[in-house]
Amino acid sequence: MRSLMWKISLSFVLVSVVGIGLAALIVQQSTKQNFQKVAYVHAESDFVSQMAGYYQLNGSWDGVNGYEQSLEHSSGSGSYYPFILTDQNCLTIIPETENKTVAQLAPQKCAAAAKVTVRGKTVGYVLTNGSLPPLSSADQQFLTAAENGLLAGALAAFAIALILGIFLARSLTKPVSELTAAIHAMAKGDLQQQVQVRSKDEIGQLSAAFNIMSQDLAEANQQRKQMTADIAHDLRTPVTVIGGYLEALRDGVLASTSERFAVLYEESLHLQRLIEDLRTLSLADANELSLHPQRIAPKNLLSKIAEAYRLKAEQAHIHLNIDAQENLAALFVDVERMTQLIGNLISNALRYTSAGGEIKLSARRILGATVLQVSDTGSGIDPKALPHIFNRFYRADPARAAAGGESGLGLAIVKAIALAHKGTVSAESQLGKGTAFSVTIPDAQPAETT
Repeated sequence: MRSLMWKISLSFVLVSVVGIGLAALIVQQSTKQNFQKVAYVHAESDFVSQMAGYYQLNGSWDGVNGYEQSLEHSSGSGSYYPFILTDQNCLTIIPETENKTVAQLAPQKCAAAAKVTVRGKTVGYVLTNGSLPPLSSADQQFLTAAENGLLAGALAAFAIALILGIFLARSLTKPVSELTAAIHAMAKGDLQQQVQVRSKDEIGQLSAAFNIMSQDLAEANQQRKQMTADIAHDLRTPVTVIGGYLEALRDGVLASTSERFAVLYEESLHLQRLIEDLRTLSLADANELSLHPQRIAPKNLLSKIAEAYRLKAEQAHIHLNIDAQENLAALFVDVERMTQLIGNLISNALRYTSAGGEIKLSARRILGATVLQVSDTGSGIDPKALPHIFNRFYRADPARAAAGGESGLGLAIVKAIALAHKGTVSAESQLGKGTAFSVTIPDAQPAETT
């Protein structure tokens, strides 16, 4: 049996059958016992009444055994068989023994027995020998009818349990079947799969999680395809320029000048930077980005990086300032990697900040972490583009980025380096007012050196 639906259905039916059968058995036994107890009480009352009538008529118990036997034969049911009759002294009268001996019963037994009274005087006691009287034909017919009713009810309950079991099993397995079909479709390459969330229980949560996973996989696959196309495009441009110049120089179409060699050199540097960026990201993906951490004061780190970009900022007539306290706790970071991270952010700020603007490097403490921030008064980022700026090869302004030689990997590398230090990076921006990138580095020791 390979179908989960039938396994659940049969399990539900099996549990129901066991429960129904056990309940029916308990009810049947309880009904029979209680009915027999009621029959005993009636038989005892009748027997006491008959014995009291006999004693009142005869004035003694002489000949009562013959009278009792005649009652049994006349009733044809043996209803009085389980009873013992004693006189007022607790001496056994019925049943009569074969050797005509009289047994003395314990007074405690007679004290708890039914009394036979005549004119207010106790003349005997009626006890049971431990067995129940046989049921009359009418009583037996009633019990048989009750048992048949229980059987019919059990069969009806079984049928209802089977129907409910199949219905519930289908309701449970249908989402699983849909998930299985969607997974098979994903295995064939169609990653954009969504299943209906039918409930809020564990299966519903599983369906919702699958939908999120499918959407993320589809987006990741699309980003991979786009990244492959972007890599091919970014590699093709410098390679084409270098190949065109070399071919022209080889054929003598162009004369070899220092300016043309400078172009070839710049394109080779651009190609080298792109390859190095891709290598950095591939190491980060494999969790093999090497770190060589050392302690450095946040202000010293920012001052060192600022000096490397100050000349470029002055040439663009942009103010580059530092706002960091002297007594901030030292960072335990890979200085070269952090220089690359902050440098990428400064390069972005210089690219999108007009002359007369300002770029500020700041550091502050927040809840056991150091936050390094690079803010500018540039053009800002479109709110629609802000959630995607750390994606690889994403360009908020493709035309401007291409003109500036931007590869689209700078912010992705910023994020990778921050994550390698167990930190985070975030951005806030307003169009026309500027952008602020914040890198949070916790006090805990960063990733192990490799």
